[in-house]
Amino acid sequence: MRNLLNFIIKYSTWFVFTFYVLISCILLVKSSDNHFSLYMSSANAIGGAIYRTSSQVTDYFGLLAVNQRLQESNAKLENEVLNLRQQLSQYKVLVQDSSADARSERFGYVGASVINNSIRHPRNHFTIDRGTSDGVMPGMGVVDQSGVVGIVDATGKNTSRVISLLNQNQHFSAKIKNTPYVGSLTWRGEDPSIAFLEEVPRHAKFHIGDTIVTSGFSTTFPEGIDFGTVMGTVKTSDDTFLVLKIRLASNFKTLGTVRIIKDSLKQELDSLKNIGKYE
Repeated sequence: MRNLLNFIIKYSTWFVFTFYVLISCILLVKSSDNHFSLYMSSANAIGGAIYRTSSQVTDYFGLLAVNQRLQESNAKLENEVLNLRQQLSQYKVLVQDSSADARSERFGYVGASVINNSIRHPRNHFTIDRGTSDGVMPGMGVVDQSGVVGIVDATGKNTSRVISLLNQNQHFSAKIKNTPYVGSLTWRGEDPSIAFLEEVPRHAKFHIGDTIVTSGFSTTFPEGIDFGTVMGTVKTSDDTFLVLKIRLASNFKTLGTVRIIKDSLKQELDSLKNIGKYE
């Protein structure tokens, strides 16, 4: 209490000055209609600016929730697309073999947010906020709204580490869309928007702007998910294969929301690969 009184006494001159200024302003505004009108206009302008700023802040946080709902809707739609593709391929088999067992729900998605990301190193990883408690396991493919971004490498209960597509040690089976020409897509540690499709047969037919997609030759990704588009060829001394320069579809600098692909047949298909090892 004593400190408060000392403070008031010490700065009493300023308090008195401020009081008189406020009284003067009030009397000035009330003494003239022009002054009152000017005051109201200024107050409305300042109040409007404050309300606009407040509204923008509120809208921003509201957009986060809207974006999350949109991502969940996209995940459901993409899940339906994947399963429809699978059903179409199964129906083709059923035409030839009526005893085939159709599986209508092979693929599923788990939505996740990126909580840590790197694009500056030769072997980049990023972390997502989903783990084993969400059904995420090593080896699952990860995509964003534009295309492939990585493969789950290690999992905890609530988080997982993903090998980024921007990792020199990671190769992806890819092909030129609507063709049988398959190659190995890799990143060379330079531009985070550029990758290269290697081991493409010399006789492969393609055009600038053609889409590069997953080949479907693994249980990590279904066939047909985008990697990017063809920019051109790269000179090489190899007379057998071409190397295509690819503009990646995903922007790794702004990677925020992703989805993990769950394949219900992954464990079964992977186990079949090991049969020959024991014969």
